[in-house]
Amino acid sequence: MLYPLSYGGRGILTLAAGGRDRSLARRAMLVGVTDRPSRVLVVDDDMVIRQLIGINLELEGFEVHLAADGEEALKQAVELMPDVIVLDVMMPRLDGLEVARRLRADPQTAGIRLVLVSARAQAVDLQRGEDMGADAYVTKPFEPDDLVGVVRRLAHPD
Repeated sequence: MLYPLSYGGRGILTLAAGGRDRSLARRAMLVGVTDRPSRVLVVDDDMVIRQLIGINLELEGFEVHLAADGEEALKQAVELMPDVIVLDVMMPRLDGLEVARRLRADPQTAGIRLVLVSARAQAVDLQRGEDMGADAYVTKPFEPDDLVGVVRRLAHPD
């Protein structure tokens, strides 16, 4: 499997709903002929990171859409109604925490699962992400299969 996002490190991974289940990160996603693949919106102001996260998710069978900033993310969230949004925290104009707050405040988008991704890994940052309603917080550097596993877990909570 291709993992072009590997930074060679292991990011801290905190899930609001509990610990990490590595077996889920390894399990292949099966999609029936009539089922649509889980839809994921990837939001990052860095084009390379955005595309590489997208590629890793597409390789796992997800339907991936990309947004370059928070304003575009809010618009696409309403249009696409993705199952999961992977959201960079530090972005210009409208950061990921504000996007998360607005998504949670809107009844139409409040139920979308959110994964915050950030280089900020202190306890206060993790708490801020949880306060904004994130379902998971992944810190950089991270292993791509860990991120894919988190997205899979949130998209298919069974």
